[in-house]
Amino acid sequence: MTGTPLRVGLIGYGLAGSVFHAPLIAATDGLVLDTVVTSNPERQEQARAEFPDVRVAATPDELFERAGELDLIVIASPNKTHVPLATTALKAGLPVVVDKPISGTAAEARELAALADEHGVLLSVFQNRRWDNDFLTLRKLLADGALGDVWRFESRFERWRPQPKGGWRESGDPAEIGGLLYDLGSHVVDQAITLFGPVTEVYAEAVVRRDGAETDDDTFLALTHANGVRSHLYVSATTAQLGPRFRVLGSRAGFVKYGLDPQEAALRDGARPGTDAAWGVEEESLWGRLGAGESPVTGGGTAVETLPGDYPAYYAAVAAAVRGTGPNPVTALEAAETLDVLEAARRSARDKVTVTL
Repeated sequence: MTGTPLRVGLIGYGLAGSVFHAPLIAATDGLVLDTVVTSNPERQEQARAEFPDVRVAATPDELFERAGELDLIVIASPNKTHVPLATTALKAGLPVVVDKPISGTAAEARELAALADEHGVLLSVFQNRRWDNDFLTLRKLLADGALGDVWRFESRFERWRPQPKGGWRESGDPAEIGGLLYDLGSHVVDQAITLFGPVTEVYAEAVVRRDGAETDDDTFLALTHANGVRSHLYVSATTAQLGPRFRVLGSRAGFVKYGLDPQEAALRDGARPGTDAAWGVEEESLWGRLGAGESPVTGGGTAVETLPGDYPAYYAAVAAAVRGTGPNPVTALEAAETLDVLEAARRSARDKVTVTL
């Protein structure tokens, strides 16, 4: 990409900011990480150590005072801050990326989308799991018609964390927008809608299983899509034996894939896109299997090479969208559609009903 790099201000340097956003921004041609906002002294030092040229601000207000020096704001702070910070940035005429979930309600997401349109700037939502290796592989199989007509899509984002870790993500305060439904559920619902389109009915079960836990840590959603596909989605911190990441059943064949995309683990370990030619590549032993009539566990079906995961593609698309040379990779209205489902799931679990959208 030619021209002066876009200067990025990153608000938040916890898990999302330090592991995902900062490295991906720094690795993207046409973007430069200008400022990191965090009030935590240890995180300030971490940011300076990892990005020696970065400026550090203690508060978002300090960042917005220099709004004219920036070209893009990325919001990776706690969920409850997403709407007010995005509102301030958009009113300042700055393009914005917001980590998922963009807000606590679909109505707020649509209000932010309207505000972005009013000011003529980009508003995008970080849904990196659209660039997971397994998701990209499944999209190709669907495009190729390898499964025939899809009847059921099973997606699991399961973990074994028998002891709560604490923090705002596990807080029972509704204002924090915590719990797995809005955390991991934002990923699996977004993927289901991206693959199979609008949802017409939602049924959900949300349980608090661990001693000391304050919000849902074991949740199941059953979605009916307008095209007839049924999505069964599982998000859990209490799964002692992990199931397949995907099991997709169609009229011609099924596809089963175990294991998580390796990009998050690589980022956590300090690896960076652009420095490793094998970025996002998965070892052959973890490839999914495509077939019919047999279990993949006993060798049924044929191994399908997993396409490389590509989180850097998100920020490359954002850079193009800000410059007006490409589309918004994930819109706020798409995020609102996901939030429609999450809100319906919360109501379904609470009232023990199936919710029609």
